[in-house]
Amino acid sequence: MNIRESMELREQELLSPFASHSADTRGRDKPEEECDVRTAYQRDRDRILHCKAFRRMKDKTQVFLAPQGDHYRTRLTHTLEVSQIARTIARALRLNEDLVEAIALGHDLGHTPFGHAGEKALDQVHPEGFAHYKQSVRIVEVLEKSGNGLNLTWEVRDGMKNHRTSGKPSTLEGQVVRFSDKIAYIHHDMDDAQRAGIITEDDIPITMRTFLGYTTRERLNTFVHNIIENSLDKDSITMSADIFEAMMDLRSLMFRNVYENPAAKKEEERAMKMLTELYEYYTDHPNAMPREYRELAEYRGELKEQAVCDYISGMTDQYSMKKFRELYIPKCWEVY
Repeated sequence: MNIRESMELREQELLSPFASHSADTRGRDKPEEECDVRTAYQRDRDRILHCKAFRRMKDKTQVFLAPQGDHYRTRLTHTLEVSQIARTIARALRLNEDLVEAIALGHDLGHTPFGHAGEKALDQVHPEGFAHYKQSVRIVEVLEKSGNGLNLTWEVRDGMKNHRTSGKPSTLEGQVVRFSDKIAYIHHDMDDAQRAGIITEDDIPITMRTFLGYTTRERLNTFVHNIIENSLDKDSITMSADIFEAMMDLRSLMFRNVYENPAAKKEEERAMKMLTELYEYYTDHPNAMPREYRELAEYRGELKEQAVCDYISGMTDQYSMKKFRELYIPKCWEVY
């Protein structure tokens, strides 16, 4: 018995009967030899952690576009906070922590530069539409490793695809990440908005603060404990009706005061216009894209417009602005 097999045996002994066991995975699209040390979900986590799309998230917007302050969240720090919350819940419920971590680390790989503003821009111009959760799966199935993808297990891809509010993950681990994503962004976006002076604790109704907690830390603790208490030894991940309703009310408050606040989003229209211009340019000049994206249309038979979306959505905030300047901003004559 090798190390991987001994860990799979421990999973059978220690995990909840409702957990996803590594040995029982539905597998990968392309069969491959098992690792002698790591379980299937551990390998998936490592592949995501080492992929290029994961590294690019460090320079992609969470809420505030291309923030210059040292302490504002990026898409990468959001991802790490989702992973931490999800792992805490999974460990308490005796679920598969490796599967939870893999889903959490991969769930936002497909986000565009400038967050949901960029996603909206590409969705408006691409004939087949654009959604970041679909792009996350496309990255790990097609785009990474020079078009070969990461060949992740079915369970990880299912959790990534279904992490949005309307999603229906097939595993409890995927359900944990779906809740954790919402808890994380409500928590840290509130913190960032307070740092930016856009919202204060006094903007939250006193009845809501009394019920959920008077600080972001207290509210995070309330949400996590409520999920654990209501999901322990059950076949689904749930919150109590009153806490869930209060969480959604807090989310609605964030939309009104932060996500749709002109002060926080004043640059969004410019960002959307810029990405639209980039889309139109690369659609008209596909040879200006790197070879790996050109080959999607030339040799794999995919739509040129999809290849353009793949290229632009993979850009960081700063790189997209750099490409726009190169294409549309005149350069100063520097010879004297």
